[in-house]
Amino acid sequence: MQDFTLKSAPEVSVTLRRSSRARRISLRVSSLDGRVTLTLPQGTPERVGRAFAEEKARWLRDAVGRVGAAIPVVLGASLPVGGVDRRVVPGTGRAARLTDATIEAPAGREGLAVEALLKKTARDRLAVSVDHFARVLGKTPGRLTLRDTRSRWGSCSSEGNLMFSWRLILAPPRVLDYVAAHEVAHLQHMDHSPAFWGVVEDLFPNHRKERRWLRTEGATLHRYQFRGED
Repeated sequence: MQDFTLKSAPEVSVTLRRSSRARRISLRVSSLDGRVTLTLPQGTPERVGRAFAEEKARWLRDAVGRVGAAIPVVLGASLPVGGVDRRVVPGTGRAARLTDATIEAPAGREGLAVEALLKKTARDRLAVSVDHFARVLGKTPGRLTLRDTRSRWGSCSSEGNLMFSWRLILAPPRVLDYVAAHEVAHLQHMDHSPAFWGVVEDLFPNHRKERRWLRTEGATLHRYQFRGED
């Protein structure tokens, strides 16, 4: 894969990839972070693909604009942690640290340091929430892992292992708790049957607001970039 910017829209970056399965040229704008991907069938000249993208420049600019610009996590940036907006400020140590209103981070590597802090905070917070709901349900969860997933906020394997997106720590606390309850409920029902939703309702009553938030606002959590290109 390679990246290029459009001549007619320099602010739009496009990732070019080739696919043996593709039968035609396609352009996709991710609804999560606004990334633009140009897919070419094998054998299609690159210049043809670039020309196709240039023809769609206006549409691409509008589509990327609707998603929202990426937010690099650097000194001075602000991001929500545990329901509190915090500004990234210079710190004195090698690791990032949460205060009441800020995230202290080492200058020059603030993105990586903040990411590491968020992962640890997310693991601690999710472990507490999972343990609570599992205890209420009378189930014993398996291993808890964190990933930076883009297609789902959590999952439960047939062995009872739970996986969550660490970006949930950027969401309102009740949203994180809802996702934890949802996945714990799968320890009893590995489907989305009415019986499953009944368990979710028992564990986390009146969860429709949190489900709606994930549908309408969840994509914004992927706007925060910690490594230059997240």
